[in-house]
Amino acid sequence: MKKVLLHICCGVCAFACINYLKEKGFYVEGFFYNPNIHPEDEYAKRKNTAAQVCSINSIELTSGLYEPHKWDSTCSVYKDEPEGGDRCDLCYKFRLEETFRKTAEMGFDFFTTTLSVSPHKKSKLINEIGTTISPVHFMAVDFKKNDGFKKTFALAKAHNIYRQNYCGCKYSIR
Repeated sequence: MKKVLLHICCGVCAFACINYLKEKGFYVEGFFYNPNIHPEDEYAKRKNTAAQVCSINSIELTSGLYEPHKWDSTCSVYKDEPEGGDRCDLCYKFRLEETFRKTAEMGFDFFTTTLSVSPHKKSKLINEIGTTISPVHFMAVDFKKNDGFKKTFALAKAHNIYRQNYCGCKYSIR
């Protein structure tokens, strides 16, 4: 069975993505790496929610380090960009590069991300970034297709999963 490491941005987004990958016959493990999330208590909520969703779906969850200073030193150059601008593109790349590193370290066949399930995210760009990082190991999926977001939202609601009201970074709070 092929193994895929699923970058999880938040618990809500993970439900439909996990189900999709399992239905395709993959062994799935979650990877929570989001040093962009601000403030730290919001990061803890989202990490706990991701763990809850992984538990409900009977998959393991590995977490990367919470190093917001590294994210900020990379992405703050675009702090005045609107949501969905160059800062977001750089943020996707930042997190997917670490997910690829973890994929290789853990011996997984593929990696992908829940980011593409959101109607607020540019799936084509996310998949281009992942494919540029590793054309062999990145699994380009637009999880929002076939009502992916609708399904993931319904599952989150059914399980009473915490849902945030902003992307995550300190610049998106506004």
